[in-house]
Amino acid sequence: MSTNGAAKYPGVTPPIAVTESTPKEKELTASLLDELRRQGMVESENEAKTRTIVLERIAALVKKFVRTVSLARGLPEAAANAAGGKIFTFGSYRLGVHGPGSDIDTLCVVPKHVSREDFFDVFEHMLNDTEGVTDVSGVPDAYVPIIKMKILGIPIDLVMARLALSTIPDDLSLQDDNLLRNLDERCVRSLNGSRVTDEILRLVPNDSVFRDALRCIKLWAQRRAIYSNVNGFLGGVAWAMLVARICQFYPKAVAGAIVSRFFIIMYQWNWPTPVLLKPIEDGPLSVRVWNPKLYPSDRAHRMPIITPAYPAMCATHNVTQSTQMIMTGEFKKAADIVDRVVVGKANWSELFAKHDFFHRYRYYLQIIASTGSPELQIKWAGTVESRIRQLVIKLEYVESLELAHPFIKGFEQVSYCMNDEEVRAVAQGDISEAVAKRKKEDIEGKEGASAVYSTTFYIGLAVEPKQPGSIGPRRLDISYPTTEFTKLVKMWEKFDEQKMGIVVRHIKSAALPDYVFEEGERQPRPVLKRPKKESTDRSSNMSPDMPNKKPRHMLPETTPHTHSHEHFKENGNTLPHVNIATTVDRPPSTAGLYTSNVKDPAEIKSPQLSRGENVTLANAAPGAR
Repeated sequence: MSTNGAAKYPGVTPPIAVTESTPKEKELTASLLDELRRQGMVESENEAKTRTIVLERIAALVKKFVRTVSLARGLPEAAANAAGGKIFTFGSYRLGVHGPGSDIDTLCVVPKHVSREDFFDVFEHMLNDTEGVTDVSGVPDAYVPIIKMKILGIPIDLVMARLALSTIPDDLSLQDDNLLRNLDERCVRSLNGSRVTDEILRLVPNDSVFRDALRCIKLWAQRRAIYSNVNGFLGGVAWAMLVARICQFYPKAVAGAIVSRFFIIMYQWNWPTPVLLKPIEDGPLSVRVWNPKLYPSDRAHRMPIITPAYPAMCATHNVTQSTQMIMTGEFKKAADIVDRVVVGKANWSELFAKHDFFHRYRYYLQIIASTGSPELQIKWAGTVESRIRQLVIKLEYVESLELAHPFIKGFEQVSYCMNDEEVRAVAQGDISEAVAKRKKEDIEGKEGASAVYSTTFYIGLAVEPKQPGSIGPRRLDISYPTTEFTKLVKMWEKFDEQKMGIVVRHIKSAALPDYVFEEGERQPRPVLKRPKKESTDRSSNMSPDMPNKKPRHMLPETTPHTHSHEHFKENGNTLPHVNIATTVDRPPSTAGLYTSNVKDPAEIKSPQLSRGENVTLANAAPGAR
């Protein structure tokens, strides 16, 4: 590479290669794009028009919201009308890689006299009262405070930033760093989404190649269940920055070549060396910039992917030891598949095979959040989900537990119950066949009947193998992590013991409910041996602080207390919360645990990444520190 290459191409290091793609790579790209079309990654013209209508509606609602608050603050009507308010899109929609049914990340910018409290009080109520707007859920205490909703069926994630301006003009641009003056960190984080997206597009050598490659990586990550920032994996902006970095390494490559290099480079990346699209910039503002030398919390980031807009932030602070191991294993699997695609021994469709999360582990944790109200359930379930990462981190410290693997979404159910006993059972995760078949009309007019809204999240548990020569029973005690987790979610300021339930319990894979599988996906359940002594006391499914006697009749919203005291034993002893015998065995090799099934790195081969490129990469990546 010539000495002027760094000036010619974007990135913190010169490109690895600037040669044009080969005919074979162009052929692979054409077949990849055909496969993406077959996979339904391109939305219809009608949906595209609906998105435009939705954004116009949000823009009008934001102006109405700002005007309403302005008048309430005592501003004259003329000043209230001129106060403005504007929306910006970011994320996959702004990048041009959104697919059918995907959400639109949207930023609402308001003047200085409109507060965040107004956003979650006034604006959230306005949304609830607007025709065509459903599933409105505000999460004000999130890392980036957000209101989630659907408008005309299109999911919207709306964040807010209050600028130190009296009015927000329609031609406002967010490129000026001085707009960040006098803002709190939450507003800076909210603005960062839009600023980062625009900067990513500016820093890629070829927009079209970047978009095609990112569509592929995004679909792959979704199918492999590793596309979720809240659960400790990577979110959309992080995946976009990774793809952008590979595009910088190979500025003249086509999308198929970018994808073929993506997996091998990411598998071999020397974490925690950060991924940077440009040098980190200091600025005159009193805002925090990512700096592991200065901040211990930044130094703790396991897979730092740093946003290119000032102030630089880590987009992957949620990654845990377990989720990093899982993603590394997926990079390896994908590298093997693409290697076979390149030599004609596999098709691109194999890259997008569905995950095997519910076949992979022998033991799982169920986290069940429940209420008696659909509106309350959206908020409660969102609050619980936002804290599951903390449970994963605590589980990682448990002796004999190799991995705690969170699934990326919860499963929602509505159960129609005839009495308190059924309500209690449903909230504990025990849904009888009768309740499962019951419909809303079956309980209408019935005294004591009510609906229970529940969302169930799952964490797969990988247990270490029993060491050779060890004798006696082993015990996996996860009572502390689960108890601390339930305490954490109950610290939510809007938590109401009488209206919200939170239950944590373990189950074996054979006991997973049918709803986690697609039709025909579930394997036949194994015949379970009966233990010599089997507890019949169903109250053992409760933690010590739960009442053993039947509770008094409660309101329909009432759900049971927490259950979190969990122990695994082996040698046939009955588990306290599962009335079946079990032993703590290592899952079979076909379970695909990343700690045992990843082959030696020397076995990875990629015809599209030559030895010379590997040497260049080895020199380039550390330079990004």
